[in-house]
Amino acid sequence: MVTGCFCFAIPPKMFRRLVEKAPAKAHGHHKHSTKLRSVRYAEHAAPAKPPARSRKPQRTVYDVANGETLPGKLVRKEGGKPASDTAAEQAFDNAGIALAFFREVFGRNSVDGKGLPIVSAVHYGQAFENAMWNGRQMIYGDGDEHVGNFTAALDIIAHELSHGVTQYLIPGGLGVERIPAAEREFKEQRYRLTGQSGALNESFSDVMGSLVKQWHARETVREADWLIGEKVLARGMGRAVRSLKSPGNERVTWRGDEQMRSMDQYYEGCDVHDASGIPSHAFYQAAMKIGGHAWEKAGHIWFEAYDNLSRTAQFADFAQATLAVAAKRHGEASLPHNAVHAAWRKVKVLG
Repeated sequence: MVTGCFCFAIPPKMFRRLVEKAPAKAHGHHKHSTKLRSVRYAEHAAPAKPPARSRKPQRTVYDVANGETLPGKLVRKEGGKPASDTAAEQAFDNAGIALAFFREVFGRNSVDGKGLPIVSAVHYGQAFENAMWNGRQMIYGDGDEHVGNFTAALDIIAHELSHGVTQYLIPGGLGVERIPAAEREFKEQRYRLTGQSGALNESFSDVMGSLVKQWHARETVREADWLIGEKVLARGMGRAVRSLKSPGNERVTWRGDEQMRSMDQYYEGCDVHDASGIPSHAFYQAAMKIGGHAWEKAGHIWFEAYDNLSRTAQFADFAQATLAVAAKRHGEASLPHNAVHAAWRKVKVLG
C-alpha cells in the first residue's frame, strides 16, 4: 500500500474500497497516481516559471487520447470553436466558471492571482479513475464502472483548481512534506500532505468547491446540499465523495466514509482527507449561522484567513486567523465574528 495521501478527486481510501475486488487494478492506479502527485507537490514547493499572463481567462484543452504524454492534441482554446468532444467542452466550461468565481468574488485573476493560463488534458490514461491539478495543469481520466464523469462535476474541478490557488497563496505548500527515501514504495513518490496543515489544504479545496457550485446556482446556505462530488460515483457506489454538512455520514456520502466532524475523532497520523472534515464542518457551521449566500461573508473570511497562514499552520492557527479576519471585516461583536467563534467551538478546535 502506498503511504501518504492522494490529493486527487477520489481519495485513496475511497478508491481502495471501490476496487477492493480488483487489487491489481488498484495497485496500478496507485503507482500511476503517485507519479502524477509527486509533480504537483514539487510544484507546491517550488512553482515553475509561469508562461505569459493575461487579464482575461486563458483556457486550453488537450486530448491525450488515453495515452500518458502531456499535454496531448489541442481541441479547444479561448475564442475558438466549441469542441466536438463532450469531456473537452465540459472541462473548458467548468474551469471557466471556477475562474469567474475567483475573479468576481475574490478579485483573483486565475489560480496564481496573475492570470496563469489554465491547461486541461482530457482522456488521460487507460480508464484512469481520477482527476487532478498537477501543479501546472488539470488532468482528467475517463473513469470506469465505479467512478467517472469528472469533467461534468463543477465542484470537483473547482476543488482541484483550488489546490492551485493554495499552491500560490502559501509558498512551500500548505502541509507538503518530503518523504524520506526509506519510506517510499515507488521511486516517484517524493511528497505527501500530512497533519493538520495537510488537512487544511484539503479543506480549503472542499470549501471553495462547494462555494463555486453554490455561487453558480445562486443558492443560499439553506438551499445548498453541501456535497462534494455527487456526480462522479456510479449507481450503487454512493451519493457523494464528501459532505461539509455531515462529514462521515455514510447515508449521504459512501459506505466506508470516515471523515471527521470534530476534534473528538482526530488522532495523529490520520488521513488528511478524513481530518479535513473538521475545518470544513466549521465553515458549514459558520456559514449557516451567518445565513444568506455563503460566498459573501463566510467565504471572504475563510479565503483571507488562508492568505495569512504559514505552511505548517494547525487548526487552532487557522481558527484564530478566521477570527481576526472576521473582526477586521465586521467587528468583534458582529454576527459573523460570533458565528465563526461558535463554529470552531462546535468542532472543538477552540474551547
